[in-house]
Amino acid sequence: SPGRGGEEGPFRERLATNAVAKRIIAEKVVRLIAPGETLLIDTGSTTLMCAEELCKIEGLTVITNSARIATVMAERGNRTSVFLLGGRFDGDNQETVGPTAIQEIQSFHADHALITIGALDEGAGATDFSFAEAQVAKAMLEAADGVIVVADSSKFRQRATFTVCPLERIDALVTDRAPPAPLQTALAEARVTVH
Repeated sequence: SPGRGGEEGPFRERLATNAVAKRIIAEKVVRLIAPGETLLIDTGSTTLMCAEELCKIEGLTVITNSARIATVMAERGNRTSVFLLGGRFDGDNQETVGPTAIQEIQSFHADHALITIGALDEGAGATDFSFAEAQVAKAMLEAADGVIVVADSSKFRQRATFTVCPLERIDALVTDRAPPAPLQTALAEARVTVH
């Protein structure tokens, strides 16, 4: 949950928050990915849990701005090829952000962008609390055929400051419980598959 000034808390805290929900999400994400596919994965406590499960899939190519995700995939991945994006390094989140990271994303083409968000709302779509992270997520979804958003139910019917994408750009929403009715209806109208 957002702390003071709409910022998210330290990464370690976020990892512990809704851990069970994030594990459920991670186990569902694995079913959407085929061996040998290319994934762009952004930084987040939920995507980090997803990475741990994705290690079971053979021959993935993973492009990420998260040093933690890159480490997990490189150490435990099953013949996984890992690309860590360059750019300005944020120590708390162990991630690269900024123009260099965005430029590097543009040199890849992925089957899926696996992105985490700060909030999801029927009006505002997918939004984030960090401008830098929202820019990375936008670049990733532009470089991918499919967009998988991972978000636990605490993100539903919330709004953050920075736009990531409209609901229509999301192919799959992977979550821990069914969204509330107004959001569920909007997702159905936007042809988002909810897992």
